[in-house]
Amino acid sequence: MCELFCFSGSSATANTDLTPYLKEFFSHCPRHPNGWGLADFSVCPAVMYKESLRAGDSELLSTLLRRGVSSSSLFAHIRCATEGSVRRENSHPFRGADATGRTWTLIHNGTIFDGLELIKYRAVQKGDTDSERILLYLLDRINCETNRLGRDLTLLERCGVVDAMVRRLSYRNKLNLMIHDGARMYVHYNMKNTLYCVEDQNGICVATTPLGEEDWRPLPLTVLSVYERGKLVFRGGNHKNEYLPGGLEELHRYEYYI
Repeated sequence: MCELFCFSGSSATANTDLTPYLKEFFSHCPRHPNGWGLADFSVCPAVMYKESLRAGDSELLSTLLRRGVSSSSLFAHIRCATEGSVRRENSHPFRGADATGRTWTLIHNGTIFDGLELIKYRAVQKGDTDSERILLYLLDRINCETNRLGRDLTLLERCGVVDAMVRRLSYRNKLNLMIHDGARMYVHYNMKNTLYCVEDQNGICVATTPLGEEDWRPLPLTVLSVYERGKLVFRGGNHKNEYLPGGLEELHRYEYYI
């Protein structure tokens, strides 16, 4: 599959040196050789880098890590392709704007085995991954709710839309997600032992596997958690759609493409 990493810092102005975490994270690239990506939200507009080659072979990433990476808010991703070809358009993160101009960024670890709602986005997406289709689906859900209310959504309303989306798409699918709405991070996973966090005075880091010897602990499973400046600001209900590898979903993984 893939690996995910994010950081939500406790300060909007003071950056934290994330280089040690990122060096450890990207060192896992031999198992995830089909692309890498990095999004830094501490600057406006956010800076995003991504390539379709193995992270360890990237001169760009090597330069970034050699200079050091400090941020107050950041995503990182390494890809092991299970859906979609190996090209830059399929590397994470994926980014798009809703009807109000708010920019959303998404990284994903998993596979959508059952997702009829996503089929229509194959005609408009830039690449051919299910992950990009999840972002397009989310933007549509945000826009529909915005149109229904006739105004921009509040934080609670945006959280509600994302929570409803993960509740629906997590059924029969592996849906480990990190989403950024320009100010906050939305984190969700539904496969046990595939997302851990560590917190200190600088903020919170979340990663697919622990990065270092600190006291990493699992996040709540099958629950959406939303962070702003390193603090939890929303937690959804437990939808209990745990993904169990090797189940019937994998035997019928191509059903919704027919």
